[in-house]
Amino acid sequence: MGDIEESVKQEKKVVFVTVGTTLFDALVRTVDTKEVKQELLRNGYTHLIIQMGRGSYTPAKSEGKDGSLAVDYFTFSPSIADHLRSASLVISHAGSGSIFETLQLGKPLIVVVNEDLMDNHQSELAEELAERKHLYCAHPQTLHQTISDMNIESLLPYPPGDAAAVAKLINRFLGFPDD
Repeated sequence: MGDIEESVKQEKKVVFVTVGTTLFDALVRTVDTKEVKQELLRNGYTHLIIQMGRGSYTPAKSEGKDGSLAVDYFTFSPSIADHLRSASLVISHAGSGSIFETLQLGKPLIVVVNEDLMDNHQSELAEELAERKHLYCAHPQTLHQTISDMNIESLLPYPPGDAAAVAKLINRFLGFPDD
């Protein structure tokens, strides 16, 4: 095999999945399915790293041989910043910290809404940012379809320092009137 072919074949494209400090087994279980892994492979991703938090579901590790996805996982890390920086795609729970940290790094993001949470303001934030084309929003059962349909080039960068827009969103979610 020629050097050029070898370098193309070896290009590492990491998908980082984070549930933060929450319990979100539905997301971990979903990214561990054959359907999601096949869609990620079809989109050129080579590695799947899952931060599973307090979850009890343990995904299957894989070396990534024979054209399969390399899969690894961990529970917690003092900082996920390095994982976010090295990711080609981030799949996250709907926590505002994870969302904004990923958007500030300019990484493509799919936010998966945890339907088990009551009074889920996080989903409203994710849906609003998806409407503004800064990220994709999915549910565990629609994640493979979102990956299949997504066009990362169509996402718009999140304007850094746009605190006024964020504050307005948060105020609206909390029920305060728009000024």
